[in-house]
Amino acid sequence: MTLRFPVMLFAAGFGTRMGALTQSRPKPLVEVAGKALLDHALALVSEAGGGRTVVNTHYLGGQIADHLTGRDVAISHEAPDILDTGGGLRNALPLLGQETVMTLNTDAVWAGPNPLTQLDAAWDPDRMDALLLCLPKENALGHKGDGDFIATADGPAQRGPGLVYSGVQIIKTGGLWDIAEDAFSLNVLWSDMIDRERLYILPYAGHWCDVGHPAGITLAEEMLETHGSV
Repeated sequence: MTLRFPVMLFAAGFGTRMGALTQSRPKPLVEVAGKALLDHALALVSEAGGGRTVVNTHYLGGQIADHLTGRDVAISHEAPDILDTGGGLRNALPLLGQETVMTLNTDAVWAGPNPLTQLDAAWDPDRMDALLLCLPKENALGHKGDGDFIATADGPAQRGPGLVYSGVQIIKTGGLWDIAEDAFSLNVLWSDMIDRERLYILPYAGHWCDVGHPAGITLAEEMLETHGSV
């Protein structure tokens, strides 16, 4: 199978929750099971038959650019300011080249079916402006909180305690151009889609670990030992 959409990998953050681990390297280059988080994410894209791939950078972006030397991955560098998820995605659209894209956070590790393939198979553009892959809390390792979204069976999503957003989605990006700010979260676009009943969620049939903090490294490695990688 080949993915229908280009993929945007978010890799621009400061990684402040990682403490000393990110004082001299960007979070996407922190290793889990002997492999950089960014490489775990790129492996998902490759295994799903992905094509055009863009990585955004800001903090210590030169290290990420060096890491990607020789690979068919475009870089959208954000300078002088970081643009957050919404502004970062909008900034990368000329490189992505399509209005509908997939996005993937780079600070997580997966065990189970390929999340990109699962999401692609469920996408219905007639009903959806965004489809977010989510997990039950018991399968979202390292995540603290009550969840992000709730949904009726096969119905549009609402915010609320329930499933945890995994950081993977398919989204139509046209609405990004209507937002005046340069730096803003994708939550702004999601809120509009929720109001119009155009945002949907899909439960993920596997396990996922948040590696945005140091304890997540051990949790992710234990998860991979128990459940295997994608």
